[in-house]
Amino acid sequence: MVQRVSSASVVVDGQVVGRCGRGFLVLVAASVDSTEAQAVALADRVAGLRVFNDDAGKMNLALKDLPESEAAEVLVVSQFTLYGDVYSSRRPSFVKSAGYERGLELYELFVESLRPLVRGVETGVFGASMEVSLVNDGPVTLVIDAK
Repeated sequence: MVQRVSSASVVVDGQVVGRCGRGFLVLVAASVDSTEAQAVALADRVAGLRVFNDDAGKMNLALKDLPESEAAEVLVVSQFTLYGDVYSSRRPSFVKSAGYERGLELYELFVESLRPLVRGVETGVFGASMEVSLVNDGPVTLVIDAK
């Protein structure tokens, strides 16, 4: 899930561990079927999303197109609960979420694939209990599922 933000931050154990200014808050989850190729392609897709306004006010610019004076940053937070299934029960089932080891591997690959594509990338702490704060810009929120 990608949210266009004016700012975002993530706190673990009372300490800010990641933050961004204007850009994206990206909540990342891996499913049991996710692949390395999908993680790399997803990073490219996020970096190229044209959801920032151009001079005419149309969503036509990607992070890389924003002026150097603007933040154009990304905060990436792991969120395995995105694959929670609540259709058959009121208690979520997470059988579709990748296990810890595989999830960490794909999360790290996504982050490392994103770093050369955008100006600033910060992260939360994989697997930690996190407090995420954001100021939605728009709001613009997109769900992107690797195909």
